[in-house]
Amino acid sequence: MSRPSDPIAFGTSERVTLRWALVCAVLAGISSILLLALSGWFLTAAAVAGAAGSAAVLAFNYLLPSAAIRGLAILRTGTRYGERLLAHRAALIGMAGLRAQLFAKLAAQDSRVADDVSGGDASARLISDIAALEDLVVRRPTRPASLIAALLAVGLTLFAGWVSAFILALMLAALPALLALAGRRLTAAPARDAADALGELRTGFVDFAAARAEIIAYGLVDRVMAELERPAHRLDHARARLHRGEGAIAGLMLVYGVVSAALVLILAEGSAAGIALALLAGTASVEAMAALARTAFRQASVDESLARLATLIALPVPPTAPTPNAVAAAALSLGSVQCPPGARIAITGVSGSGKTRLIAALAGIRPAIHALAVDGVAVAACTPDQLRRQFALAPQDAMLIAGTIADNLRLARARVTTDQMHAALAVACLDDRITAMAEGIETRIGEDGGTLSGGERKRLSLARALLAERPWLILDEPTEGLDAATEAELVERLGRWLDTTGTGLILVSHRRTPLMLAQRHIPIAEIASTSPTPSARRAITDTIT
Repeated sequence: MSRPSDPIAFGTSERVTLRWALVCAVLAGISSILLLALSGWFLTAAAVAGAAGSAAVLAFNYLLPSAAIRGLAILRTGTRYGERLLAHRAALIGMAGLRAQLFAKLAAQDSRVADDVSGGDASARLISDIAALEDLVVRRPTRPASLIAALLAVGLTLFAGWVSAFILALMLAALPALLALAGRRLTAAPARDAADALGELRTGFVDFAAARAEIIAYGLVDRVMAELERPAHRLDHARARLHRGEGAIAGLMLVYGVVSAALVLILAEGSAAGIALALLAGTASVEAMAALARTAFRQASVDESLARLATLIALPVPPTAPTPNAVAAAALSLGSVQCPPGARIAITGVSGSGKTRLIAALAGIRPAIHALAVDGVAVAACTPDQLRRQFALAPQDAMLIAGTIADNLRLARARVTTDQMHAALAVACLDDRITAMAEGIETRIGEDGGTLSGGERKRLSLARALLAERPWLILDEPTEGLDAATEAELVERLGRWLDTTGTGLILVSHRRTPLMLAQRHIPIAEIASTSPTPSARRAITDTIT
């Protein structure tokens, strides 16, 4: 699988921020080299002057070097802070943009043909894997700055002779390749294991959290914990190996620095102060290359994250046209049955006969296995946008976001007003319940509507579907979980709403009262009898893949 080298797209502001971060990093690297080199020269020269006697001491100017050392120390501290502040700012903004971009790609996929990505796996990629890419940005200014500082150090080493400078240059030139090799050997396997284990663990947490009520009710907590224990131990083990690898690379840098300094010292020639300057400059040059060491340590984790993100990055973005405020209602074909705009149809049949599958196909959620058409075009040949323009769905299992009631209602369409929300809640027989809440429609309902009952969640989903203002309303068991009085009231209000708006209705229900909304009942068996053969269905589906 190909791996994009840098999937984070920066705007003009972030690119300018990174350029300033690079300037700070270069200044920090140069000031670090000069600080150590000048300190070495100053201490040695002062010691030599002191050994030469009082006259040499009086002649030695210590004010300018000491002032320069103080200034370089301040410059190094300030520019290091600036580099990290600016690089992290660009990284955070860039990663936020990448998350939004990839989430938009996921949301735009045709669920009938797209690869199934679980919620846990998607969240692991959008959170943990993208966070691991921070090093791509944070280390970006430090790498060229390290090389510039190293070149300066080699130049200063000339005070100890060209042989010392040449050997230091060779040592520094070999260091990046050595660090890359050490990084691959020490971190590639544990980084891959850590990424896989974290993805598996996050997927498990998300999936089990969705079933938390059943887990508690059936006493399955111990079994779930045992199930999560394996990826958790695998993650801990992989991270421990990564930290050991980091320690080994840090030890390698320490040894490399000592060897480089020893070679410079052994081969040095010239004055004691010049040799001290060259020695500390050489030592500082290896320290300046620490950014490459950190990059080598993190690179395996970054590569694994890039590999996991490559699938999302490669997702196509289907062209979508802006949905107009109003679209013409289409005629439907359900098998051999023709349904004009505004018709009210109930799909009947025993449980498990395919009714939910049929309406999910109309809504563009699942591939069609029945003979369904919109304005004469097979549903499988319609784009998701074409189906979204026609159908608003209130499914049997209402999906709600962890926000406020208003947040959930605003998903229906843009610029929904408060009055429109209250009107839809009134049709769904939920207005009194919401009004009684302390914060009304701004009440937070928790993850998946956790503070609402099952019937309330279904009615909130129904209100959202009404607000979508689509030509056709699809309802799957809309009154399940309601008492008889509430059910009757809901059906009466919904009937008046359908009469007023002229909206078409596709209804699935096993209860008698909501079936009164339909003008015609169509057995699912009648539609299935005119469905295309499996080979024909595959041929139709191929037109949208």
